[in-house]
Amino acid sequence: MENTFIVNIIHRPEMVPEYAEKVTGHGQAEDIGRKALLTESLDIFKFQQETAHKNGLKTTIQMTYASLFNEEAVSLAKEHHEKYGDEIALSLLGLPCTEFREKYKTKDFCIWMFSMEDKKNIVDDVFGKFHDIFGFYPVSTGSYYMDAELTNYIKEKYPSVKCAVATCWEEGPKAYHTCNNSWYTLFDGGPWNPWIPSKQNTHAPAANEAEDSGIVAIPHLSRDLLACYDGNGSNFGTHPQNVLRGMIYDSKTWEYPYLYNLIDQYRHLAKFNNGYSYNMMFVGPGWLNKMGRWEAPYELLKKSYEDGMKYYGDLKKEGKCVDMTMAEFADFYRENKTYEEPECALWKDILYGSDKQIFWYCDPYMRAQINMDQGGAIVDLRPYAAKLNWPVGIGTPHVQDASYPFLIQEKYRAGYFTHYAGEGTVRSAKISYNGEEVDLCLCRTKATFSQEGSTRILTLDPVDIEFYDLTVKLQTKIYFEEGSSKIRHERTILEMSNPDAEVEINEYMVACYGTTEYPEDMTGITLTAKNASESKSLTYEYKCREEDLAGADEVSAVIPAIETKAAMGASGSDATGYFKEGYAFSPMFTLGFTKTLKDKEVFSTWLSLEKAN
Repeated sequence: MENTFIVNIIHRPEMVPEYAEKVTGHGQAEDIGRKALLTESLDIFKFQQETAHKNGLKTTIQMTYASLFNEEAVSLAKEHHEKYGDEIALSLLGLPCTEFREKYKTKDFCIWMFSMEDKKNIVDDVFGKFHDIFGFYPVSTGSYYMDAELTNYIKEKYPSVKCAVATCWEEGPKAYHTCNNSWYTLFDGGPWNPWIPSKQNTHAPAANEAEDSGIVAIPHLSRDLLACYDGNGSNFGTHPQNVLRGMIYDSKTWEYPYLYNLIDQYRHLAKFNNGYSYNMMFVGPGWLNKMGRWEAPYELLKKSYEDGMKYYGDLKKEGKCVDMTMAEFADFYRENKTYEEPECALWKDILYGSDKQIFWYCDPYMRAQINMDQGGAIVDLRPYAAKLNWPVGIGTPHVQDASYPFLIQEKYRAGYFTHYAGEGTVRSAKISYNGEEVDLCLCRTKATFSQEGSTRILTLDPVDIEFYDLTVKLQTKIYFEEGSSKIRHERTILEMSNPDAEVEINEYMVACYGTTEYPEDMTGITLTAKNASESKSLTYEYKCREEDLAGADEVSAVIPAIETKAAMGASGSDATGYFKEGYAFSPMFTLGFTKTLKDKEVFSTWLSLEKAN
C-alpha cells in the first residue's frame, strides 16, 4: 500500500437541493416542484460531472429519490456509467420532492430521524424505485448519518450494498450553534476517515467479523482535523464551498491555498497509516447556486469547483492519486486493512499559522485526541469498547442526538482551563516539589510519530519544569498498542538541577460522560481502587468523597449509563492509587496514581477501556 492516496468524488443530482428552493424562489410561496429549481439543479449536476471527467476523474453518482423521477437525470447516469465508468449509487439524502411529501406527509428529510417503521418503508420505496429504473440494486448508498439499525436492515435486505456515507465528522453542538441553533444534526464522536462500522453502533468500528455490519463506511466530508474540532466544521473541509463559507480565500485574487494545503495534509496521513491515505469530495448542487452562496458570486463558486477538481486531476496525472468509485474503494479497504488496525493522524495547524499540533487515534476500542499544546494531554476520549447500542429517530430515546458519548471532551467539559472552581475533563499529570505544583497541561511541546510492530508511539519533546529551586527535564512517550484497548503513558526524568532531589508525580484522569455541554446524572457510577488483598469502593452521590490505596493494581470507574469501565494502572508496586467523587457544581470523577520519582527514573501508567455489562 506504499503511498496510496485515494479520492472518492461523489455527486448527487439533488433535484431539490437543501437551501436552494428558498433562494431560487425567494419572494414566492414554497414550491419544491418549481421548474426553474429542477432545471438549475440538473444544470449544476451536469457541470460537476463535466468538470470531473475533463480532469480524468471518475465519480460515484448518488441518485436521490427525487432524481429517480427525472428522465434526464436517469439517462445521464446511465450514459456516464457506460462512458466513464462512473458508479450509479443511491443516496438517502435528497428525499424531499412532491412525490415524497405527498406519500409520507412530512417535511422530515433526514433518514436516521424517522421511526424505524418509516425507515424501512422509505428504504424499500427508494431501493425499489432504483431497481425498477436501473434493473439492479445499488452497491453503495449514504446519508449524513446512518444509524446501526438502518444499516443492518439495508445490508440484510439489499446485500449488494458494500459502501455507505455514514457520518459527518464532528457535526455536533459546535455546528449546531453556528447555525443559529437550528440544524439538528448531532453526531459528534465518530471516525474522520473510512472505517467498518459495528452492527451495534455506526460510530464504533467493528473489532472482528462477528461485529462487522457488512459495509465500509466513509465520512460525509474530509475536514480539517484541528480547525474543525476547535470551531465549526462546516467551514473547514476539502469541499471547496466549505472553504468559501469559511471565508478562507483572497477576495481580490480568488485564490485559496488553504484548500490545497488541506488536501495535502490528508495525503501526508499516509506517513502514519502504513502508506495509505484517503480524501473525499461530496458536493450537492445547492452549493453552486446561480444566485451565489456565502457572499460568494456564482463565478467564484464555479471557479473553486473547477480548481479543486483540477488539483485532484493533476495529482492523478502525476501518479500521486488514485480515483475510485465508492464500491471500488470498499473492495480496496477490505483487501488492505485489518479490523484492529488503527487510524492515526498527527495533524498541525495549517489555517491560523500557530504551532499547534494534535494527534488523533481511532480503533475499535476508542477514539482519542492528544493535544501537544497541553503537554500531550488527552482532551477527547470516546469509549468505543462499549459498542453502545444507541437507537436514533422518532420513537427512540434519541430523536436527533446520534453522537457517541465521551468520557473526556475539552470543548463541552472545559478541559484543563476552567473557571474559579471545579475541574474540566482531561487526562494529564501534575509534578510537585516542596509545596509547588505544575500541571503538564501548561507545558507546550511537539511530538514525533513512530511505529514498532503493531504499537504506535508518540514521542514528545522534553519539557523543562521550573520550581523555585529545582528544574526538572521530563519526557513523555505515549504508546497505543493495536488491539489492546489501552493507552500507556511513560514519563522519564531526564535530568534535575539537583540530582538528589525527589519529586512527586500525579497521573490523573478527570472524566464524566455525555454528548453535549450539559451535565448528565452521575448517580450510580461506581469508583473502585483495588490490589491483591484489599478493595475500596463507593457509589457516586455527589458527596465530594475520595479514597486512596497504597500499592493499588487498578483504579476504575464503571459508568452504567454508557456501559463503560475506564481503568488506570501503574508500573511497580510502590505507587498509590486513588479516586475522587465530584460534586454538583463539578460533576466529574477522578482516577489517578501518585509516586515519588528521582533523577533518571521512569513512571509508566496505562488507561484502559472495556464494556461493562
